[in-house]
Amino acid sequence: MSAPSSSSNRRVRSSEDALTGALVLFNLKLPLHHAALDQRYRELLAAWHPPRYAGLTNNPAKYMQMYTKGEAMTREVEAAYAVLKARLEQPGHESFPV
Repeated sequence: MSAPSSSSNRRVRSSEDALTGALVLFNLKLPLHHAALDQRYRELLAAWHPPRYAGLTNNPAKYMQMYTKGEAMTREVEAAYAVLKARLEQPGHESFPV
């Protein structure tokens, strides 16, 4: 008889991987601070905002490639922000309030 699968173990590992990836993307370390997280979030959104690429090239194909990458990175930044924000809201998390 085989051992039962540990889906909760996979879920915990997945959430740890998501947290680690979010910290790397935001270039932050634990413990998190609201002010630093919010500031870095605004910086990343400004850096990857898709329309900012409009004036960088006259080549429509290159523009669309950059625009698409900006959209993908914006979605990634927003997902990472949600993970980090959820971490800050966990009871007992060591952070400093805003």
